Amino acid sequence: MPYNVLWICTDQQRGDTLGCYGNQYIHTPNLDRLAENGVLFEQAYCQNPTCTPSRASFLTGRYPRTTRCRQNGQRFKTDEKLISRIFNENGYVCGLSGKLHLNPCAPTVCKAMEERGDDGYSVFHWSHGGHDGWATHEYFQWLRERGQRFHSSNVEGSKLVQYGMDEEYHQTTWCTEKAINFIEANAEYGNQWMFSMNIYDPHHPFDPPRAYLEPYLERLDSLPLPNYHEGELEQKPYFQKVDHKAAYNNHDSNNAAIVYDNMSPYEHRLMKASYYAMIELIDHQVGRLMDTLKRLNQLENTIVIFTSDHGEMLGDHGLYLKGPYFYEGAVRVPLILSCPGTILKGKRSHALVELMDIAPTLVEACSFPPQPQMQGKSIWSLLTGKAALNVHKDYVYSEYYNSMPWHKNPTAQCTMVYDGRYKLVAVHSTNEGELYDMKKDPEERNNLWSSPKEVGLKAEMLMKLCNAMAFTVDPMEERISDW
Repeated sequence: MPYNVLWICTDQQRGDTLGCYGNQYIHTPNLDRLAENGVLFEQAYCQNPTCTPSRASFLTGRYPRTTRCRQNGQRFKTDEKLISRIFNENGYVCGLSGKLHLNPCAPTVCKAMEERGDDGYSVFHWSHGGHDGWATHEYFQWLRERGQRFHSSNVEGSKLVQYGMDEEYHQTTWCTEKAINFIEANAEYGNQWMFSMNIYDPHHPFDPPRAYLEPYLERLDSLPLPNYHEGELEQKPYFQKVDHKAAYNNHDSNNAAIVYDNMSPYEHRLMKASYYAMIELIDHQVGRLMDTLKRLNQLENTIVIFTSDHGEMLGDHGLYLKGPYFYEGAVRVPLILSCPGTILKGKRSHALVELMDIAPTLVEACSFPPQPQMQGKSIWSLLTGKAALNVHKDYVYSEYYNSMPWHKNPTAQCTMVYDGRYKLVAVHSTNEGELYDMKKDPEERNNLWSSPKEVGLKAEMLMKLCNAMAFTVDPMEERISDW
């Protein structure tokens, strides 16, 4: 059967922020229903905890260092092949709404919009975020058509959390409406299609619609405080220490810096509430998309993917936003796939999965020609019951090579390997590291890196990290002679 593909990717969403992932504080009925009708992966990891390297990785099925796209703000190499281009070459109509972020996205650099290569998208509704005022942002043009301008207002008692645009005028809603229009049009004309919906939320700034945040304000005290114990950073690497003093190592008091120690319990909970509220808005819009597929009789021939590019620390370990660290909040993301009648229904997989496995999965599912440049490993056989659901990879790998510009002397150069029990992080630029027994210490508080008792384990995990790094070599470097 030829499948359509709806790939929903949020921005900076942790893997523990849906009801189906066990979060009892958030209401996500539509995404929970998607999981009930498909397969939920409990151990899905990004290959970089920042936007551009992660997106370049999962859109190509290749490691960040292989794509040579390791930093926010650098240009994506034009010889890399996106999964959307592969769909386009195989006769699909491809569309996008929202963020792409494979190239620099600062107004001082791209006054029009993000540069594009041969990405395969015939329909391209670009909006890098819900708050950045480029004149060419289609979202802002859409607001003007409705007599609106982007605005926000601070929530009482906080400089860090705001009431954002109402749902009717929110960027998440705009992304969804563009997706619905695309699906309806291509269904009418009988086209095979792929659509990438790249919502900017729940990325900071923390600015959900008032209607979604206010119910949380009524029960704010019930939300748990971040996973952080005073003094735990003493045994953590340098970059965690400086980012604890100010997120993104930003000490500019005029730029709404997030200074952990200056925040009250009220504000910590308020940040979490606003983050959850943004996700509840996303959930509601996903419900609209699923209703559209059902109305058009396209549920059973559409592979629906829900995931995120990376996570958010949300105060855990004394940190907010993201950076050169690999705690579960930063690198583990939601991953749900559904296609009734083809993909297994209501299953949960404990297998170790990487986001770069999605692209080769789609290649196999749609019977496209092999893509030898891809380094990910298809999970299609797991999804369809032809292979063991809980077995996929021996370990997952993630890296951070000066991926954001906030750390100068030294720059942040770090790598991670996780085998399902132990997680090792090597901080190459400072000769530090972290080692956690995730079974005994799932909250990642007790760093075993310097423990004399764990020298053997550390050596074993360093060997796994060495192997993981070795296999990032580009498979397309072809030998053309024996010597």
